[in-house]
Amino acid sequence: MKNLKQKSYRKRIKITKQGKMLRRASHQGHNQAKQPAKIKRQRRKLVLLSHPKYVKNCKRLLP
Repeated sequence: MKNLKQKSYRKRIKITKQGKMLRRASHQGHNQAKQPAKIKRQRRKLVLLSHPKYVKNCKRLLP
């Protein structure tokens, strides 16, 4: 079971060359027609995972 969690989590996160962890923006569903264009563009980008507590927990899931 742990291996399945790691695999699905690895797909949702990216680690840069400097070691920063990036994740997808939240609330990014398939129904974005009614949202303003500014918000759609913001949610396309990756978001920095910055809080040390979360980074520590996330790195534990990665190989």
